[in-house]
Amino acid sequence: MRQDLDSHWRRWLNPGRRRPGSGRSGPHDQPRTPIERDYDRVLFSTPVRRMADKTQVFPLDRSDSVRTRLTHSHEVANLARSVGIDLVFNQGIAEGLPEAKRDVPALLATIGLAHDLGNPPFGHQGEDAIARWFEINRDEVLDDDPALSPAMKQDFLRFEGNAQTLRLLTKLQLINDDYGLNLTLASLAALVKYPVASDQIDPARVTHKKHGYFQSERALMDEVWEGTGLAPGQRHPLTWVMEACDDIAYSVLDAEDAVKKGLLSFSDTIAFLRHEAPNDPVVTQVCDAAAEEHKAYRRERLSPDELNDISMQTFRIRAIGALMEAIGEVFIESMPAMAEDGFGRELVDASRGGPLLAALKACNWQHAYRHKSVLRVELTGLTVIHGLMDAFWYAITRREERNEPASTRSTPLAGYIYQRISENYRRVFESPGNPMPIRYREAQLLTDMISGMTDSFAVSLYEEFCEVGFRPTTQA
Repeated sequence: MRQDLDSHWRRWLNPGRRRPGSGRSGPHDQPRTPIERDYDRVLFSTPVRRMADKTQVFPLDRSDSVRTRLTHSHEVANLARSVGIDLVFNQGIAEGLPEAKRDVPALLATIGLAHDLGNPPFGHQGEDAIARWFEINRDEVLDDDPALSPAMKQDFLRFEGNAQTLRLLTKLQLINDDYGLNLTLASLAALVKYPVASDQIDPARVTHKKHGYFQSERALMDEVWEGTGLAPGQRHPLTWVMEACDDIAYSVLDAEDAVKKGLLSFSDTIAFLRHEAPNDPVVTQVCDAAAEEHKAYRRERLSPDELNDISMQTFRIRAIGALMEAIGEVFIESMPAMAEDGFGRELVDASRGGPLLAALKACNWQHAYRHKSVLRVELTGLTVIHGLMDAFWYAITRREERNEPASTRSTPLAGYIYQRISENYRRVFESPGNPMPIRYREAQLLTDMISGMTDSFAVSLYEEFCEVGFRPTTQA
C-alpha cells in the first residue's frame, strides 16, 4: 500500500523544486534541498523574530519562563520534524523518493515554525477583535462599496490568522519579486490548514471550519493545488501532522505554563485528568508514571515551586511521548484516505491519545484560559486593537485622491499616522499592479499592519496616537 502511495508523494514533495510563478525552480546544485532552504528563509525572516513579543496564552507576561508565540512555534517545529524523521526512517513512507528522508522532516519543521506567523497581537483574541471591528463598522467600511464581493467582505468579517500567514510569506516579505519569501509549492500547500475561502467555510468539516487564504491569494492557491496534485479544498497530508503537533504543544505546554504561573499545581493537574478520563489507558499510563516520579522528587526536600516545576517537566515528557507515538500510528493508517481526500477527523482525536488531549484542553480552559488575569489583559488588547484600527483607517482613507492610494493625506494627523504604517505594507497597497478593488486594498492594509504588530508595540503605538491627539471612536 505504501508503494502505491509513492506517486502521490512524488506530487506532494517533488514540486519542492518548484516555486510560484511560471514553473520557476530553485538551483539544484546546492547542499540543501529547496525545501530545506524554505526552513532557513522562514527562520531568518522578520516575522519570526516578532513572535518573541506575541502572546501564546498569557498576554504581556513579565515572566521569562512562560512561553511566547515564538517558543511555541519552535516547539511545534521540533515535534513536527521528529514525527517526520520517524515517518521516513522507521515507517518507510515515500521510499521511492530519494530526497524524502530530508524533505519530509524539513517541510514539517518549516510549516511548524511558520504556522502562527499571521496571528495578530494578543493571541486568538486579537483575531476576534479585528473581525469585531469590521462587524461594528460594516456599513461604512464594507457594505457601501459594490466592488466588494461577498467573499471579499467575509475575508475581514471572519479575519483569520492562518490566511494572514500565507499572505505574509508570499506577498509581504519582499526579496526581489512579487512572491515574498519564494517558498516552494510543497511548503505552501502544507502550510494551509484550511484550504478553502472565507465564503466556503463549513463548521461540520475539520478542513473547512475556517478559511486558509484571502481572495487576494486565490490565484496563488490555484497554482499551489495544480503544482502539488491536490484538489481545491484538499489538505496536504503533512498538514495533518503539523496540526496534531500544534495541538499537542499548546495543550501539554500550556498546562505546564499554568502551573508555572501558580494557577494550579502538578497534583491538581493529575487529579483533573484522572477525573476527566478515569478509564482511559493512555491517561492512566501517563499520570501513573508522572505521579510515581513525583513521589521520588518529594524525598529530595525541594521547595513547592521546584517540586511543581520538575514534576510538570516529567509529565510533559510522558504526555508528549505518548501523544506523538499515537499520531504516528494513526497517520500511517490514514494515508490512503488522505490521498483521496477522505479523512475527516483531527489526527489526535482519531488516535488512542484523543482522550488525554481532550482532558488537557478541558483543564487548560477551566484553570488557565478563563483566569481573570488573562481576561483582564484580553480586554486591554481589544481596546488597543480597536483604537489602532480607528486610527489607521482614518489615515488610510483620508487622502486627496480616492483612486490614488499613494496620494497625499488630507490632514497632518492622517499623514503622521499613515507614515507609521510599515513601508513594505504600503508598497503593496499602493502598487499599480495590485488587482484588488480599492476598498479591499484599504481594508487589507489595515489588517496587514495590525496583524504584524507585537503586543508591546501595539500598546506603545496606541499610546503614541492618543498623545498626538487621535481619539478612537469604536466602542469595544
